[in-house]
Amino acid sequence: MSLLESLNQDMKTALKSKDKEKLSVIRMVKAALQNEALKLRKDELSEEEELTVLSRELKQRKDSLQEFKDAGREDLADKQLKEIEIIQSYMPAQLSEEELDAIIKETINEVGATSKGDMGKVMSAVMPKVKGQADGSQINQLVQKHLS
Repeated sequence: MSLLESLNQDMKTALKSKDKEKLSVIRMVKAALQNEALKLRKDELSEEEELTVLSRELKQRKDSLQEFKDAGREDLADKQLKEIEIIQSYMPAQLSEEELDAIIKETINEVGATSKGDMGKVMSAVMPKVKGQADGSQINQLVQKHLS
């Protein structure tokens, strides 16, 4: 089942069960997907493009969550947590730290990185391999650890 079909199915379920939060998030994600398709002048997005949109939506909410926590707005932080949880349910399974560590070590060897100056090379090689399966900041930290 494609992401759009899954979203439509879950939207119907949310409508029937009167789950306003889930319905709202699904509508936002669908709108983001449709906007991306319009921007790229395509009828349908590829799986990779859909994943990019989901990742962007997830990152926006994580950033907002941190801002709300810093401002002491627990009510808004809780709302963001619920939205993050809903969006993550459409993302592929996340890699464990061990799996991610192995991919990073392999990539460092592939590109021949030896110092922190090679950070960009390593990051640009790792990111496509783990698209949607790991958080960028976590990847960044692990790459820095291995290059220092």
